[in-house]
Amino acid sequence: MKRRNFIKLIGSGALIFPIAPLVSAQHISQSLDLKNWTSYRLTYQVDLPASGSTARLWLPLPDTNDSAFQFTQGSNWSGNATKASFSTIGTSSFPVFTAEWQGKQKNNQRHVTVSCIVKTSDHSVNLSEYPVSKRSIPNNVKNYLASSHLKPINGIVRETAISIIKENNAATTLEQARAIYDWVIDNTRYDEEIRGRGRGDVKSMFEKNTLTGKCVDINSLFVNLARAANIPARNQYGIRMNESKLHQSIGKYGDISQSQHCRPEFYLAGSGWIPVNPADVKQVSALENIPLDEQKMILLREKFFGTWEMNWVAFNHAEDLLLASNSIAGKLPFFMFPHAEVDGKILDSLDSENFSYKITSSELIGTGAKF
Repeated sequence: MKRRNFIKLIGSGALIFPIAPLVSAQHISQSLDLKNWTSYRLTYQVDLPASGSTARLWLPLPDTNDSAFQFTQGSNWSGNATKASFSTIGTSSFPVFTAEWQGKQKNNQRHVTVSCIVKTSDHSVNLSEYPVSKRSIPNNVKNYLASSHLKPINGIVRETAISIIKENNAATTLEQARAIYDWVIDNTRYDEEIRGRGRGDVKSMFEKNTLTGKCVDINSLFVNLARAANIPARNQYGIRMNESKLHQSIGKYGDISQSQHCRPEFYLAGSGWIPVNPADVKQVSALENIPLDEQKMILLREKFFGTWEMNWVAFNHAEDLLLASNSIAGKLPFFMFPHAEVDGKILDSLDSENFSYKITSSELIGTGAKF
């Protein structure tokens, strides 16, 4: 059910979604434990400079397309924007909050607060029971076989994908995806010094022979190689919302202003989208100084091929997107951070202190929040 159909701006500052029904029966078998849903409030607090005559803001919001692992229950906003709305990006179903200020601000900054309620449940698919399917790939999934600006599927990328498959004698789609997943983990380096979450420029990574980066880089490499092997794949862009029950280095709670994170998935005919998480394997290994051949990492590698721990929420899987016709940014490779423009100048979305914005998470228990 696409609840974007219910998006209505009420008065001058509130958006109310109806309470969402539980996900449909066709999704139930994919969830790790549908009885174990966790509720969160995601809150943006944004202050834009008072200088300039025109300011515009775009915020990515939790995906409003219900799934086996996530659904949203409502959003609201307050602030001094000249106009604001909850809508979707272009013709997509990806949710976005937009605000605009016209005229110079006299004594106060441009301010807006946006809050969303979202529920998550750990997402896991039992791949040991996967039957080899002769079903064809649906037309709407074939879009995820295409190249993008930073992810070409020809040349060295395709040569590498074919080589990985041949070296592992991978015959089925599942075997091929697993071979690529293992290759990415074994041949990349997690680099904590990279700004933000990386750029996902796979083309440059291969040209410079530097397979290093953060989650967007490492997971984009998996997505790109899978597509080059004719396996539909995509990144889901979102943000961490809670501490991890598995490893300290892959969780965050409270101030999550710098906790944006993406996760990839690939498509199996007859089974749907399969969650994987190679970048978090590399992050745990690097930040907690655990070699990949230790038992902890062997188990985590196995777990994250088919599982997402849902201490994270998905925003969208948009790539090469235009936020709006009045944005000067052109096509963005992905939309995971707040984006703002003041008098034709783009603010640095990776500099939350000087932007300035703060993003917080709170776990909802009953009618209250855990602090």
